Amino acid sequence: MMHQPPSNAAGAGQIPSGQQQLWMMMQQQQQQRQSAPPLGQQQQYGAGSQNPGSAGEVKSLWIGDLQQWMDESYIMGIFAQSGEALSAKVIRNKLTGQSEGYGFIEFISQSVAERVLQTYNGAKMPSCEQTFRLNWAQAGAGERRQTEGADYTIFVGDLAPEVTDQMLTDTFKSVYGTVKGAKVVIDRGTGRSKGYGFVRFADETEQMRAMNEMNGQFCSTRPMRIGPAANKNPLQMQPAMYQNTQGGHAGDSDPNNTTIFVGGLDANVTDEELKSIFGQFGELIHVKIPPGKRCGFVQFANRANAEHALSVLNGTQLGGQSIRLSWGRSPNKQPDQAQWNGGGPGGYYGYPPQQQGGYEPYGYAPPASQDPNAYYGGGYTGYGNYPQQRQ
Repeated sequence: MMHQPPSNAAGAGQIPSGQQQLWMMMQQQQQQRQSAPPLGQQQQYGAGSQNPGSAGEVKSLWIGDLQQWMDESYIMGIFAQSGEALSAKVIRNKLTGQSEGYGFIEFISQSVAERVLQTYNGAKMPSCEQTFRLNWAQAGAGERRQTEGADYTIFVGDLAPEVTDQMLTDTFKSVYGTVKGAKVVIDRGTGRSKGYGFVRFADETEQMRAMNEMNGQFCSTRPMRIGPAANKNPLQMQPAMYQNTQGGHAGDSDPNNTTIFVGGLDANVTDEELKSIFGQFGELIHVKIPPGKRCGFVQFANRANAEHALSVLNGTQLGGQSIRLSWGRSPNKQPDQAQWNGGGPGGYYGYPPQQQGGYEPYGYAPPASQDPNAYYGGGYTGYGNYPQQRQ
């Protein structure tokens, strides 16, 4: 027998007008994300290998949100008694050797893999308070089985340190029947909650109700702060969307950095338009689109506001294009202020040449260790960098 997962437990404040305006603006601008999840994670490990089993059978699952101590032995140990897992692989950074927070498990047949997916996904993992995050390792199988429909998601901030995925789910599930799940974002370095999370719904009406009705309501010992998070349609719900729930942007290493790189801009977008969009999240110090470049830079006065903006706006539509956000470089580490104008020997502000790699000099921000999208398809879009709760 496999290790048996435990069964899942099954007058409000008004949302600030500024957040409501932002919500409406995002709904108008963001009909659908332009890019599909990267195939890199799906292909790094023998997803859908052919033997044993029928030709073309997909027998591998993607597993995400892995903590640093969760290695191949831990994963295989979960399924060891049944002998139905053939192998496991945790993807590691080639330079540091550290886990990237995800991996793959190959089973003896597609039917076994599907049973594991249906049984374990969302259940508590052994020896920790974390839940399984599983999906098909190959897009085709996941798409064939994607019957859940679209996800409609909200951001939940100011969470108490003790709040878990299940506690957050139960708080909303007790009021809204279409809640599909919740995720508390964990700091990869400390293993502790960052003080925020996401709740996804199957019904847009209940999502909108929760935006208004649950703001200021308590989860455990603290009132929640509710905000918008981008939605995704079913075709976009792939394993890569679980990513970054434990951080992962390079800028996380500098808590004083408040500069965001904005790539993929339409040629007609102006500095003022960037100010109007990003200014919804807090005070701005500087906004600049270098002449002739399809990228820009936004510097906030406050780190938490920058993190919130990066998470919510990454991948949203602006001027008909899907923008890509990543951390720039802190001004106190930038020797040549001319780079705000796209000049200087260091390349663009925040990204010297060695960091740009083979990317075009405009269009996309250099990638983080995992694609800066979010858990559950955008349903938890851009989760990875909401402001960490100050304890």
